[in-house]
Amino acid sequence: MKSVQEDIKTGNFKQIYLFYGEESYLKQQYKQNLVKALNPQEDTMNFGHYEGKGINIKELIDLCETIPFFAERRVMLLEDTGFFKSKCEELADYIKSIPDYLYLIFVESEVDKRNKMYKAVKNAGRIVEFSKQDEKTLMRWAAGFLGKAGKKITQKDMEMFLTKVGTDMGNIRMEMEKLISYTAGRDVVTAQDIEAVCVTQTTNKIFDMVRAVTEKNQKKALELYYDLLTLKEPPMRILFLLAKQFRQLLLTKKMSGEGASQNEIAAKLGVPSFVVRNVAACARAYTVKELEQAVMDFVDAEEAVKTGRLGDVLSVELLIIKYSSGR
Repeated sequence: MKSVQEDIKTGNFKQIYLFYGEESYLKQQYKQNLVKALNPQEDTMNFGHYEGKGINIKELIDLCETIPFFAERRVMLLEDTGFFKSKCEELADYIKSIPDYLYLIFVESEVDKRNKMYKAVKNAGRIVEFSKQDEKTLMRWAAGFLGKAGKKITQKDMEMFLTKVGTDMGNIRMEMEKLISYTAGRDVVTAQDIEAVCVTQTTNKIFDMVRAVTEKNQKKALELYYDLLTLKEPPMRILFLLAKQFRQLLLTKKMSGEGASQNEIAAKLGVPSFVVRNVAACARAYTVKELEQAVMDFVDAEEAVKTGRLGDVLSVELLIIKYSSGR
């Protein structure tokens, strides 16, 4: 990412860029900044934008071959083309020797590094992967965003905020803007503010439900389940996320028992380390044997739904009741 910032700062651009990865917010920010730097006057005559699969390669190359009109560059932005997951021999061959006025920006969700297009771009341009950011980076970025608005927040409340809204940077920014508006006239963002205005992501609602289950708070667990159904969440998606949460409980329980650190467990689960504290607290409500049985029960429930032996809504309800009942 720093290399792209340096290119923009110095004006020494590569002719081909490929941005890809899971962190869509950063990816879009860098895309917009690069397009603006390459096409500062927003010259629509010498700028082309293609999006989606099924692009006509011959038509694209013909446009690329068109000399820019009263400008030094022709800039082409190509998004979610699928070129880096499938065969695209003609374009891969073309970009090995593109005209000096042409600048190509590819923005993709996924790539195959064995793909001929990927190799061609690697040889001729710059490739940047935008991965999910770690918790420290997210907390620093979010705190900085609040700081620019003259707001402060404690680390504990920041952890609560991220637990509630998730780690997608686009969603974090949106929720931060809501907090800034809500706390107008005050310089400290509190846990109460976060509870008042921030929307809990579905996956985190699932964790709230798991927490209620582990605390044997059956009434709250079922209420959260019915809330998710009201929000039109498919029961099978809820079942999938519940099963995932219980697998995390099991893995955390086992790794904790083996003396693994919080950071090691976080790396294994693919979650921020502060989330592990909550997972570990929930896991303490069960033995390893009980969690292994729970994981098996979720697999059985999915099969029962698929074979028609049990309704999807009822299958999840029965599991919630079973694992939120007192021993």
